[in-house]
Amino acid sequence: MSALTKKRQSLLPGETGRGVGLLSGFILLLAVLPILTMIVMSFSGAANLDFPPSSYSLQWYRAAWHTFVSPDASDVLSLGQAMGTSLLVACLTMIFATLIAVPAAYALTRCEFRGKAVALQLMSLPLVFPMVVLGLALLLVFDSLPFQMSTSRLVIAHVILALPFVVKNCTAAMLGIGSEVEEAARMLGATPQRAIVDVVVPLMKSGILAGMLLAFIVSFNEFTVTYFLYTIDVMTVPIWMYSRTVSSLDPTVFSFAVLIVLIDFVLIWALEKLVGEGGVSF
Repeated sequence: MSALTKKRQSLLPGETGRGVGLLSGFILLLAVLPILTMIVMSFSGAANLDFPPSSYSLQWYRAAWHTFVSPDASDVLSLGQAMGTSLLVACLTMIFATLIAVPAAYALTRCEFRGKAVALQLMSLPLVFPMVVLGLALLLVFDSLPFQMSTSRLVIAHVILALPFVVKNCTAAMLGIGSEVEEAARMLGATPQRAIVDVVVPLMKSGILAGMLLAFIVSFNEFTVTYFLYTIDVMTVPIWMYSRTVSSLDPTVFSFAVLIVLIDFVLIWALEKLVGEGGVSF
């Protein structure tokens, strides 16, 4: 028996060879390389943005903290205000997207109606629609209205972007719930509405939680569409960070970016702990 044959037989089902492991490691390295570069640059002790840095320090984190607690008079909007706007918009997006997605997921899985296939495709349209075109289209729509909208138009835009993620997770949870549970609830005297609220929705908990956290993450990090809709008084953190790099690249942006990555990491970690990987649909 040849050495190659022995090597193939020594691999158990589910195991991979060294070549596959090296290829996977290389792909993962490429995926995290921009984040690692950003983290390294945030600890730079130099006054310029040379990479790799010639020295390391916490000067940009100190500058970032000073910017947060004592914003420059030249800044139209402080980071604290931008952070408050981002959190408000993200929380409202999470709530409204969930309120829309839960009944939509129920209808798409339980009901048969004309145009159901089209509705399924339309739900996924924001995932493939060009963000620049979507932002411009929403800007034209909101500017044509006879009244002014500020934070509310950001919430509407973010709900449109987050809705596919919430609907997909709620639909995945609904597919695992048999119709017999509703029938049993009705046989015990529950109305159709009470059967949905008291039986179906609790069983959808994992999908709902996953969709809510994903909606928050999508809204908190959204930039492209927000760039067309923000105003000088209503600015999110990604837009505020971009404004610091328009004239000249402010190195403190790397420190703020590390903070955003940490927030996203904590949210994703909480998502996996709360619902598990099997309950998340991206």
